[in-house]
Amino acid sequence: MNQRHPGGPVVVGVDESESARDAVRWAADEATLRRAPLRVVLAFAPVPAGHIGNPGLGTAYRHTMTEAARAVLEAAAELAREAAPGVTVEFELSQGFPVPVLLDESDRAQLTVVGSRGLGGFTGLLLGSVAGALASRGGSPVLVVRGSRTEPTGTGTRDTDARPVVVGVDGSPTSEAAVALAFEEAALRRAPLVAVHTWLDDMLEPTLAPVIDWESLETEERALLAQRLAGWSEKYPDVEVRRLVERDRPARALLAETTQAQLVVVGSRGRGNATGLLLGSVSHALLHHSHCPVLIARPDRTEKAR
Repeated sequence: MNQRHPGGPVVVGVDESESARDAVRWAADEATLRRAPLRVVLAFAPVPAGHIGNPGLGTAYRHTMTEAARAVLEAAAELAREAAPGVTVEFELSQGFPVPVLLDESDRAQLTVVGSRGLGGFTGLLLGSVAGALASRGGSPVLVVRGSRTEPTGTGTRDTDARPVVVGVDGSPTSEAAVALAFEEAALRRAPLVAVHTWLDDMLEPTLAPVIDWESLETEERALLAQRLAGWSEKYPDVEVRRLVERDRPARALLAETTQAQLVVVGSRGRGNATGLLLGSVSHALLHHSHCPVLIARPDRTEKAR
């Protein structure tokens, strides 16, 4: 089931990087916001005693590495408690590699949080592997922490955060999931929502350009966006929505909006056409260049949202 699990925890994957510490702070805020427990997870795959290239290190080496990993985990858990004093904090040192461990954790989570980059060492969370795998196969929405944040954390500061939630809309199933999730997040944060829909004239036949009614085409695109949002605006009447239709590329339009946003929401992949939101293009660009955290929706979460 690739949808938010209401009774589940907020899960955050950690390593010893500063990016992971940022992820813990954000996860603490998310747990506070949702009144959910926070689960701090470090995946650790110790080198076997007889591993080629490490002759004679044996159990003492594995014990040292395990204790080092445990110290990183306990420090992250303590940071979580400081950031969210009213939240129940659990922590787990899991035997295994980050991707399978966090994929398994996401199956029971209402939200999975990771940093945008790790150290790539024995506990490293690499954006290309962990965030990408979670985005494409995770059992919950995935929040990749990027950009700066407002301090302090864990104190309900988002109640006064006027920055909007931004969502990319293209009409694909994952875009519909992103819209559902974005309305939910905007309502939770009491924030306005900016819905971004783009279209590109360079995908049209160049010889047709002189005879195309560009004004009518833009009117059609605006009507399409309004249609995609109508049902959700009725479900969340208190969410203020600003519709933004741009004759631009999706990644560029969304990245521009992230400079003033508290969160951007996209689907894990799109239609692959002029307005498609592809994990390899738009979501990929946001994961690497967004000025705010990126929340990736999974396509079938709308089954129970309606």
